[in-house]
Amino acid sequence: MKKTFILEDLDCAHCAGLIEGEVQQLDQVESANLNFMTKRLVVDAPADAMADVKKQIVDIVKKREPDVTVKER
Repeated sequence: MKKTFILEDLDCAHCAGLIEGEVQQLDQVESANLNFMTKRLVVDAPADAMADVKKQIVDIVKKREPDVTVKER
C-alpha cells in the first residue's frame, strides 16, 4: 500500500536525504521516496503495518527536523 505524507516546513535538503534513507531502512517499508521540492514522502508498506510505519516516520522526522510537521495526504 502506498501512502503519501507531506513534510510541512522541511527546509534542509541534506536532512531530507537522511530522513529518506532512514525510512527506507525500516523493516516494514518496501520503498520510500522523499521529494524535497514538493515536500512529499511516498512510502510503500503493507496496509496492516502502515500505522506503525507512520509512527516511526514521525519519530525519524522529529529527530532530524523538530520543527517539521508530518501530515497524511
